[in-house]
Amino acid sequence: MFREVRDNTLYIDGCSTVTLAKKYGTPLYVYSESDIVRRFEELKKCFLEKYPSTRVAYAAKAFFPVAMAKLVDREGMCVDVVSGGELYTAIKAGFPAEKIEFNGNNKQLAEIEMAVEYGIGRIIIDSLQELHLIEDICREKGKKMNVLFRITPGVKSSSHDYIVTGKKDSKFGIPLDDEVILPQIKGAIDSEFVDFYGLHFHVGSQILNNDSHLQALDIMLNLVTKIKEELDYDVKELNVGGGFGVTYVDEERPSYSYYLDPMMEKIEKYCAEKAIERPNVVIEPGRSIVAEAGISLYTIGSIKDIKDIRKYVSVDGGMTDNIRPALYQAEYTGVIANKAEVEKTEVVTICGKCCESGDILIKDVKIPHPESGDLFAIFSTGAYGYSMASNYNKNLIPGVVMVSDGNDRLIVKPQTYEDLLRNEIL
Repeated sequence: MFREVRDNTLYIDGCSTVTLAKKYGTPLYVYSESDIVRRFEELKKCFLEKYPSTRVAYAAKAFFPVAMAKLVDREGMCVDVVSGGELYTAIKAGFPAEKIEFNGNNKQLAEIEMAVEYGIGRIIIDSLQELHLIEDICREKGKKMNVLFRITPGVKSSSHDYIVTGKKDSKFGIPLDDEVILPQIKGAIDSEFVDFYGLHFHVGSQILNNDSHLQALDIMLNLVTKIKEELDYDVKELNVGGGFGVTYVDEERPSYSYYLDPMMEKIEKYCAEKAIERPNVVIEPGRSIVAEAGISLYTIGSIKDIKDIRKYVSVDGGMTDNIRPALYQAEYTGVIANKAEVEKTEVVTICGKCCESGDILIKDVKIPHPESGDLFAIFSTGAYGYSMASNYNKNLIPGVVMVSDGNDRLIVKPQTYEDLLRNEIL
């Protein structure tokens, strides 16, 4: 296990959290490189090596500094970006263009131009206007792009409503109605500036059962049939998204095979029955790669004990470095890292330093007696912590450290006050 306790101190991937806090300061994001690699190895074994004509495109939105881009490339994976900034990061990291796919519901003209100029592998069309934008840019630049269409399958997933994306009432994807999607696909098939590759869906995030993936897949396979029968075209690629769940508090994390084997069996059975070549199958895991690999380290400051009501334990970060609890009541757990083996005798609420009553990181967690200066570690913050961090209240964004087998290296410098004002006109 990449997390362990030695001499009453929490260690991550062989590194003392107390030593890391002293060396780099707090708040601090810490990632286990070994755990990230272990997730990629699991995907290689249960998906890429088990099923031919498959790809894994890491969802960059979960966590994507340059060092992570290089790690994804080193492990032989593709990457899924959703903004010009993520695409630029991949480019600066030297990520192979043909292994980049570009998602997003409202891609800007400059972003599409960047994607076309760099010659990325796929653009996933998410709106009725996007095909014409891509064609215009390709015409102007003398390029041709591979495209997929993101379809809204109209299924409901068991997750928080803010991270469910596959239901019909969603800002993402093109409606499944024949009179809407089929003319779009025909336009792409007939176009001299794009090559229609296939279909994409994504049912949501932090999904702990496979029902919605399988329901959406049935809907997509029916659309594959319509495209073949009505447009005489064989879909080359089927992207089934990601959203695979992880452990935050006490959830039982399913294996990747739990999601992927039933989907692959369904796809292969369908293709055999229809006597067609199986499309290339793509998945887009992000959270499940990095969430549990990351922890956040904080220094405890003020402590407020309201008799018979609640004890608030304040830390030197908060909603600026982890917005998820305030945004959609995400739950976490953690420990006092320098008292990791001390008996847990108190139930407290861990809160941040922002000027908001909603700046609560963990409600009612049992810990040893807390004191100012203690080091608090929150687990499973590797996804959407750093990537969603903000400067609210003019707080600084923490640095990021990657650890592996007892070694540590800074991969993102902590912000300074000079950084904070860099773009302001003095």
